[in-house]
Amino acid sequence: MPGETADRRSSGVSEATVDRRPGGARAATPIHTYRWSRGAPSVIGVRAVIALALLVPVGCSSPAPRPFTPDDLPAGDPSSAQQAVPTPKVETVEVAPGVRVVVEWPAVADRDTTGMINALRDYRAGSFTSVVTGGQDTAYLETVQDDASSDAYRWVKEFLDQRRSVRGTSRLYALNVVSVTGRGAELHGCIDETGMRLLDAETGKAVRRQPGWTRKPFLQVAGLRRGDDGVWRIKLLQHAELPSEAAKGCLR
Repeated sequence: MPGETADRRSSGVSEATVDRRPGGARAATPIHTYRWSRGAPSVIGVRAVIALALLVPVGCSSPAPRPFTPDDLPAGDPSSAQQAVPTPKVETVEVAPGVRVVVEWPAVADRDTTGMINALRDYRAGSFTSVVTGGQDTAYLETVQDDASSDAYRWVKEFLDQRRSVRGTSRLYALNVVSVTGRGAELHGCIDETGMRLLDAETGKAVRRQPGWTRKPFLQVAGLRRGDDGVWRIKLLQHAELPSEAAKGCLR
């Protein structure tokens, strides 16, 4: 480079002078670059040797190991305490006197999984609420959209048209998110309503011929979408009944 020279000496120090003034006049400004020779000992190695010399005095043998005692365990040692294991929780939603929805939650559920299960729970509980109130409560429609909205409405309307009601317990269990794509997801869950009875809404008594869903569990499949408000809502509802292979996992 014009205006810059370098003089390398055998001492291992490089000295360069750089012209910083107009007109090319030189100002002698030494810049030193230190180079470690290959045979020089490592600084880390020297510190390690010094540390060993301090820890093990020359001419002294190591003391015999002493017996282990519980006091030797440091505070908070993982081996001295049992690790917490997540356990499933059971939630009961009281729909009306004598009508409830029980949800057997998975042991671990992240934020989205929780939102999906909440949507299915609220839809199931809300649908029964609408049935037992004679269609006056329609909050369940806030949990569904698109095809699921019309299907849910028809399901409730069929009860009302036939003057039917329900009593007992509906259980949701084996809840599992099988796929998530962007804002869409698919949730599978088993539903056991063998503890429910179909009633005559006028007399409050169980009808003679009970429907199949009161005799065996079935698999509920819900397609969901997360809205701009962050809430998961059901877009599609399907189910599989025994003896189909898909529903056999609901037997217990």
